[in-house]
Amino acid sequence: MPGEIRPTGVPSAAGAPLAPPPLRASHADRDRVVDILTVAAGDGLLSAAELDERLETALSARTLDELAPLTADLPAAAGTPLAAAPDVKDVVRVDNRGGSFRRVDRWVVPRRMEVRSEWGEVVLDFTRAVITQDTLRIDMDVRGSSLVLVTRPGIVVDADELTVAFGKVDIRPAAGPATPVGLRVVLAGELEFGKVRARPPRRNFLRWLLRRPAALPALTG
Repeated sequence: MPGEIRPTGVPSAAGAPLAPPPLRASHADRDRVVDILTVAAGDGLLSAAELDERLETALSARTLDELAPLTADLPAAAGTPLAAAPDVKDVVRVDNRGGSFRRVDRWVVPRRMEVRSEWGEVVLDFTRAVITQDTLRIDMDVRGSSLVLVTRPGIVVDADELTVAFGKVDIRPAAGPATPVGLRVVLAGELEFGKVRARPPRRNFLRWLLRRPAALPALTG
């Protein structure tokens, strides 16, 4: 009688218990590992090459078994539980008139944002933001203003629901199409005489994390 088939497709001996399949990793699981790695790199525990390699593995990991080795040798994960889940707001409202509104560093991304801006600038920097869900909807009423989204690998911006009148939308991907999507930012509402720009950090992502200066261009001639 043929043996039973394991979930991985490998037959087992007749009557032997099946090994449980590896648990799948969620977006939140990958985000927690990325957060530990970036903090460790900022503290000097990982080199730029090590961080680059581990981030690539974390963003493409499918199971928890693939994620575990990435932080096993770091103090943040060595026998101490991760910090409690942050308090995530359902809605954050921004009312900006003629000024500059910025969210940078380790801010907690809400489930939804309402952005109203007239003749000013709104900057949402996601490079070190705390992300706990897979979608952020931004309802916009932006006139004569700019909305700047600074992204990181795994964040995509969707402007299909945005109505644009005499404005400009410039969305630049932070990573290649093979990178798993961790957060989808959906832009909706109206943009009039303004601009939306989504871009990665101006300097190399890893250098930004490590607070290193950008490399100088080579001199020619």
